[in-house]
Amino acid sequence: MFNFVSRLTRKIANEVVDKALERVTKDQYTENLFEMIPVAKKVGVINLMENVMRAEQGIPPGRPLGSHMRFSPWDKLLFNPVHLHRFPTPENVGIVSSVTIGKKAKKPLTISTPIMIAAMSFGGALSKNTKIALAKGASKIGTATNTGESGLMEEEREAASLLIGQYNRGGWLNEPEKYKRLDAIEIQLGQGAQGSTPQRTSAKNIGEEYREVYGLNEGEDALIHSRLPGVDTKEQFIALVKRLKEETGVPIGLKIAATHHLEKELQIALQAEVDFITIDGAEGGTHAAPPILEDDLGLPTIYAVSRASKFLVKKEAKNNVSLIATGGLVTPGDYLKALALGANAIYIGTIAVMALIGEQMTKVLPFEAPTGMAVYNAKATDQLDVDKSANNLFNYLNAATQEMGLVCYSLGKTSLTDVSMSDLCTLDPFLSRALGIELGYVSPEEQKQYFEGFTDLPLHEMTRQNNIADDPSQEQLH
Repeated sequence: MFNFVSRLTRKIANEVVDKALERVTKDQYTENLFEMIPVAKKVGVINLMENVMRAEQGIPPGRPLGSHMRFSPWDKLLFNPVHLHRFPTPENVGIVSSVTIGKKAKKPLTISTPIMIAAMSFGGALSKNTKIALAKGASKIGTATNTGESGLMEEEREAASLLIGQYNRGGWLNEPEKYKRLDAIEIQLGQGAQGSTPQRTSAKNIGEEYREVYGLNEGEDALIHSRLPGVDTKEQFIALVKRLKEETGVPIGLKIAATHHLEKELQIALQAEVDFITIDGAEGGTHAAPPILEDDLGLPTIYAVSRASKFLVKKEAKNNVSLIATGGLVTPGDYLKALALGANAIYIGTIAVMALIGEQMTKVLPFEAPTGMAVYNAKATDQLDVDKSANNLFNYLNAATQEMGLVCYSLGKTSLTDVSMSDLCTLDPFLSRALGIELGYVSPEEQKQYFEGFTDLPLHEMTRQNNIADDPSQEQLH
């Protein structure tokens, strides 16, 4: 019987493939299904389908989890191990992973690992169970989680030993009785995947618990304004920071989308005497946003972190103001490289959710996406095991922190916070110049000499001439 079914299946498959190939080869191109292949290659499969969605629905498609483009070339940075000129760290020495955010605040925030859980709101993004699991997992390892642009959910506050809350453009966490219960306050003026664009959640998509946490009336939409209510001048922002400092004593920070205007924004933040600054690069994730905001707005994380760190050093503020990097960081290597460029801590969002779900995704695959267990109002949120998810997240954070520590042994460092730009090199001339990191294929003593004659050239021309210097045959290509 088995052999008969096998032969029948092979026969049917053979006939289907034969007929398909015959049709593809004989039909005119304009009537041929194969026409979709060059079209998809020309415009891209993602662009093709999203344009179809625009045409069908008449509104911008809400793409989940941020841009599919990886703007920041973290993989082109490499760590420099040491052997004799500086010795590796002995294996019996523990690598310090703890970080203090807002050292000058009355109540600084100390976390056991520089990895924190990014701002992802209840209702606006994630389900109640997911937020509780994130808080429990973060608490288990001793790091902080973030409310996102939301109100204060009691269950999250109870589960989180360290909770950073966003003083947000929706106004839902902006009352003293709420923000005075936080361990740090992040004034949210924008995010990497959406900039400072306004957002609206229709009342029809808002459930009873959502309304309760946000303080919404039945039938009322949830609106995130483009501006923070009550802050229309830099003087009003400075006054807000001062007031929150006096009222709470916890670290007060600013979160913005990374931008080419970065230094101008940071100058005002320093004038306000914020305790920390969160820079969300263009690769930042979100529950859903129009593709144009995710793909075409903002500055990639790698360049934003580098510029922000250099600015803080220039202004002699590096020891007083903590820098938090977020947006498209997906591996322990990315995390440690962000720290090396000058960040004091990092946020993870998409990766945290996927780690949280872990093998539980088998409950919904292959007919539903794994995020259907985590997103608010999705079909499978009740299938998420909160305690198992929290343990998954703890395991991930623990493993990622250990991996970063292993690199520190090879660098001769005893703390994750001791890793710096001098521990990095790159094989990319553009990155070398953009970030101030030495080229790996030129000795440190020859770096300056190697770039003489290139410094006044445009970056693309400098890169071209460097390539020719390495491989003269490439000159014929130009």
